[in-house]
Amino acid sequence: MPILTETIQALPEVQEKKFAALEEKIGVSFTKKEYLVQAFVHRSYLNEHHDFPLGHNERLEFLGDAVLELVVTEYLFEEYGNDEGELTNWRAALVNAKILSSIAYEIDLEGYLFLSHGEAKDAGTKARDYILANTMESLIGAIYIDKGYSMAKQFITRWILIKLPYVLENGLWIDAKSRFQESAQELLGITPTYKVLNEEGPDHNKIFQVGVYLDKELVASGYGSSKQEAQTEAAEAAIKVKGWKGPKVHIMKREPGDPL
Repeated sequence: MPILTETIQALPEVQEKKFAALEEKIGVSFTKKEYLVQAFVHRSYLNEHHDFPLGHNERLEFLGDAVLELVVTEYLFEEYGNDEGELTNWRAALVNAKILSSIAYEIDLEGYLFLSHGEAKDAGTKARDYILANTMESLIGAIYIDKGYSMAKQFITRWILIKLPYVLENGLWIDAKSRFQESAQELLGITPTYKVLNEEGPDHNKIFQVGVYLDKELVASGYGSSKQEAQTEAAEAAIKVKGWKGPKVHIMKREPGDPL
């Protein structure tokens, strides 16, 4: 039997989230409120609330991921004449977990999540960022299935495509280590080096601290569960310390009548 919107809205745990405020903020009024609510149900919540009438959000996430990629691809194809490789990198930078989670925080999606007690304690962690990035995709899936492609496109344009100038200006389409190295070589003629500063924890769960150097200068350090992850964190921190934007990109805007 289909779950009625009224049934979902009457649940105390749903009422306390005040989803109407979110609908107003994102400019989308759902016909079937259960789609909106389900977009925020993490699998862990159902492990502790077996009688909750909705499923988790992973199928909506699957759908939203595809819609997001199509809308971004369509926009880049129509607006820019750059080659496939460059457009692919731009798209990847726009839809990666870091950008999506930052937008989720901007919209304040975190307060609408249905999480287990354990997951709820992990605020401010990479695990929470990952959950929020996935929630952005499930929300897009919910918008698409309830209101159609046009409304999903409007949402993506308003909240995600607007980040493209920032991505291009800061070279986020290139990984942080490459970005820092290219800038260091171009501006200083120096190739950065990385050194493990500290290791903590057992072999199966180590945390590494890695420093990035320009000659003998320690510019910044980063932490990670692998040396590679810590190096990436260090490079990102070093870019901020130096205030470097990243390599220039040649942007080819398409004009009406330009060949495909």
